[in-house]
Amino acid sequence: MSSKQIRVRIFPDGQIKADVIGVKGKSCTEYIDILEQLLDAETVDSEYTAEYYETEEILIEQQQINQIKNS
Repeated sequence: MSSKQIRVRIFPDGQIKADVIGVKGKSCTEYIDILEQLLDAETVDSEYTAEYYETEEILIEQQQINQIKNS
């Protein structure tokens, strides 16, 4: 599984560019919402990468499934 990253660049004119890397599907937009709150900023323009259109695989180990069943 790839690591999830947010790359933030701040330009001399105050413009901020952020890229969400390693997050598949629509959940990447949640990271942008968090950045807007932290930076007190508003998204003006956005582009979706190929990862936005992919499905994220979630692997759950058998031990975790057993813990959920026994709860």
